[in-house]
Amino acid sequence: MKFNRREFCAVMTASLVACSEQENKARHAEGIYESYDSRFWGLIDNNASFEVLGNGYGWSEGPAWDKENNRLYFTDVPGNKAYQWSEVEGVSIFLDPSGSSQTEGFREAGANGLLYTGNDSLLLCNHGERTVQHMQISTGMRTNLASGYKGKKFNSPNDLIQSSNDDIFFTDPPYGLEGLDASPLKELGHNGVYHRRTDGSVRLLIDDMTFPNGIALSPDENTLYIAQSDPKAPHLYRYDLTQPDKAKEIMVDFSKYMGDAFPGLPDGMAVDVKGNIFATGPGGVFVIAPDSKVLGRILTGKGSANCTFGEDGSTLFITNHDRLVKLKTKTTGLL
Repeated sequence: MKFNRREFCAVMTASLVACSEQENKARHAEGIYESYDSRFWGLIDNNASFEVLGNGYGWSEGPAWDKENNRLYFTDVPGNKAYQWSEVEGVSIFLDPSGSSQTEGFREAGANGLLYTGNDSLLLCNHGERTVQHMQISTGMRTNLASGYKGKKFNSPNDLIQSSNDDIFFTDPPYGLEGLDASPLKELGHNGVYHRRTDGSVRLLIDDMTFPNGIALSPDENTLYIAQSDPKAPHLYRYDLTQPDKAKEIMVDFSKYMGDAFPGLPDGMAVDVKGNIFATGPGGVFVIAPDSKVLGRILTGKGSANCTFGEDGSTLFITNHDRLVKLKTKTTGLL
């Protein structure tokens, strides 16, 4: 069976199972906040509403905040373009193509996840080139950082995060390939989660996830969070980097949050300074405490691919299907 990520986001499953705690909903012009724990309102302002910054994209992804230039970068994966937004200039094209100009055998040859790492440097997950790249923004020069594992090409690197010592962790599902797992271009027998060390070596951390997608680190960098965009197993996992031989653990099972009114699956995420996770999933963005408690949900009305914090650290930027939106919060994200 061929799976398509946007088909995943349109999957309609069983009705939403009522949460055990009393829901506290606050409505505004464009969305609904659902609170399952009082801690939610310490992070979210129920009077805040979405500001739409851009629209008309095929599937917006990969938001990355450039704090040195007060600018956001994001991708339109099927459109094979990347954009930049600033308060002063609005949205403009940043890269065209964002990935590879050679599209044969690819359903999405564009770049997906992005990460600004400072000093004019941007990391990219390039579907079409099947590699993790570094780009010097001022010149556009790109360097391949990781292109394969044990002599075999990656599937299509999807999302990434960098630790304080410059190690890179990234996911490698088959979303860029035409036919996905059935693609004749697929060389690896698994869809993996990898660790790229600063010496250039790559090690496989996880090889038993069906569709590993979004990835993030805890503030102390001891825990890796990985989303699985599988309608049969829509999970957020935690992986203990201090005990690499220990298996990953399910942190949140999103099955009970799915339903006809809640498009989307677990995808990208961002973490605040207190370790709370803002994770895209069915219906919008979930706020999850470090103890795995789901505190609440921000309903965005459409499938959301990813999010990141920016501006003064309290603004949450969300790539929301065909648009880019932002929302003020009461917390501060890791920048």
